Parts: sequence; structure tokens; C-alpha cells
Amino acid sequence: MSERAAPFFCPYCGDEDLRPSEEGHGAWECRSCSRAFRLKFLGLLSPGTANSPATDGGTQ
Repeated sequence: MSERAAPFFCPYCGDEDLRPSEEGHGAWECRSCSRAFRLKFLGLLSPGTANSPATDGGTQ
């Protein structure tokens, strides 16, 4: 059984009226702004990458 991870809101208008699209895995449609988008998991970051100053905008 394959379950989808559902987005909570549209990345374009912020509305929550989303429906899975028939375009395939990870595709969603927003009924409020009539946009379609696709979500894709790219992978995990290597340890230390998420909190390094170069990626979070911090200064050393």
C-alpha cells in the first residue's frame, strides 16, 4: 500500500483546497488558484549540512 504525503497548503497562494492530480505520483492541484504542481523528495542532507553557516545565512 502506497500512501501520499499530502501538502498542507498551496505553495503559490497558500490556500488549503488541494486535490491529488491525475498526472501521477506527487502531483497536486489547487482549486483556489487553478495551479498544478509536483512534490518530489530529493533525499537526506549529509550530517552537518543543515546547520552550517553557508546554508542558513549566518555569518562566522
